[in-house]
Amino acid sequence: MRIWDREYECMSRDELTQLQLERLQATLNRVYKNVAFYRKSFDNMAFDPEDLVELNDLEKLPFTCSKDLSDAYPYDLFAVPLREVVRVHSSSGTSKPIVVGYTRQDLNHWSQLVARILTAAGVTADDVVQVTLNYGLLTGGLGLHYGAELIGASVLPTSVGRTERQVTIMKDYRTTALAATPSYALVIAERLEKLGVDTKTLTLKFAMLAGEPWTEAMREEIQERLYVKATDNYGLSEIMGPGVAGECIHQAGMHLHEDHFIAEVVDPQTGRRLAPGEVGELIITTITKEAFPLIRFRTGDLCSLDYKPCQCGRTFLRMSRVRGRTDQVIIVKGINIIPSRVGDILGEIQGTRPPCQLVVEREGYLDRITVMVEVSEELFFDKMREQRFLVDTMREKVAGGIGVTPRIVLVEPGSISREQETSPGVVDRRML
Repeated sequence: MRIWDREYECMSRDELTQLQLERLQATLNRVYKNVAFYRKSFDNMAFDPEDLVELNDLEKLPFTCSKDLSDAYPYDLFAVPLREVVRVHSSSGTSKPIVVGYTRQDLNHWSQLVARILTAAGVTADDVVQVTLNYGLLTGGLGLHYGAELIGASVLPTSVGRTERQVTIMKDYRTTALAATPSYALVIAERLEKLGVDTKTLTLKFAMLAGEPWTEAMREEIQERLYVKATDNYGLSEIMGPGVAGECIHQAGMHLHEDHFIAEVVDPQTGRRLAPGEVGELIITTITKEAFPLIRFRTGDLCSLDYKPCQCGRTFLRMSRVRGRTDQVIIVKGINIIPSRVGDILGEIQGTRPPCQLVVEREGYLDRITVMVEVSEELFFDKMREQRFLVDTMREKVAGGIGVTPRIVLVEPGSISREQETSPGVVDRRML
C-alpha cells in the first residue's frame, strides 16, 4: 500500500493530538494579531489565545460563517500582507464572492495534500491524469493539477466541457486517471458508448470524483461502465480546495488530513459537538494556513466522523460521504449556488423581488437547474413578446451571477406556494 507522506499520515493519535495543539495555538495567536475580525471576536468573549491549553478548549470559540467571509470582501480576513499572497481564488457568496488567498507555503501544502489523496486513490508517477474540472477562480482544476504534477504524473489539463474532444484525448493520450464530477464521469461513459468505443480498450484505471452530491449506486455504475476504481474526495474553496479529504482504494470513507485541519461534527441547531458516528454539520479549523486561516468554519455539509483504523494503515479520521446541507446552498456542476442570490438578481431586473423557486434535476447524467418565476397575470397571459425578452434577460443575468446557465420558466401568480414546509425555495430531485 503506497502512502505519500507516511510520517504524518500514519502518526499515532497521541502524536497527532500534540501536533494539532501546537499548530492550533500558533494559529490562534496569528489571527488575533493580524485579523481584526478574530481579534474583535476574541475580545468580545474575553478570550486570550493563551487560554487554549487543550484541543477541547476549541469549543469555547464561536463559529465562522460564510456570511462572515462574504462581509470581509475582498481581503479583510487575510492574515498576511497582500504582497505575500501569490495566488487568489474565489467562490460564490450570498452577495459578494468569498475571496481566498494563498502564500507560497500554502500552495506547497496544497500540492502535498492533493498528492496524498491521489496516492491514496492508487495514482503514481506512471499515470496520465486527465483533469476535467474548472480551471479558473474556482479551486478544482488547479488544485488537482499541481498535486498530480508533484507525484510525477503526466497531467492533461482539459478543463470542463467539449466531451467528444475529452474522449478523443482519453483514447489518444492514453489517460489512466480521470478527475471529474461524478455526473460528468457518467456523461463521458455515455459518449463513449454512443461513439462505439469499447471502454475495455481504454487505459483508464482510476476516477477521482468530487464537486457534487452522489450515491453509492452512482459509484457502482461509474466503475462498471468505465472499468475504474472510483474514489470520493472532499474539498471546499473556503478551506483550501481539493485535498482536504479523500478515500483510499478501500473506499471506506475519506481520510481527512488532521495535521492541517481540525474537524468537528456538531448539531447544526444547537452547536453541540456530536460523538463519532453521529451525523451533523462539519466544522473545520485550519491550523497551517498562512494567508487565510479560519477558526471553526461552518461548512454547511452534513456528515459523520469515524476514528477507527483503516486497512490502508493511515491513522487520520475518516469522514463519511456528505449526506446533505444544513442550508439551502446547492451544488450544481461543482459550483455552490445560493438561492437568495438568484432572488436578488431577479429583483434587480424587475424592480421588486418576485416569488421564485429553484428546481435541480439530473437529466441523463447532467445536473440541470430550472428557475421558476412568478409574473403578473397580464404578462403571463397576454404579452408573449415581452415574456421572451424577460426570459432571455433573466437567463443571461442569472447565469452571470451564479456561474451556471439555468432554464427560466415563467409561471402565473400563486403557482409557487409561500409555505416553506410544502414548497421550499429549492427542490433538489437528484437524490430522490
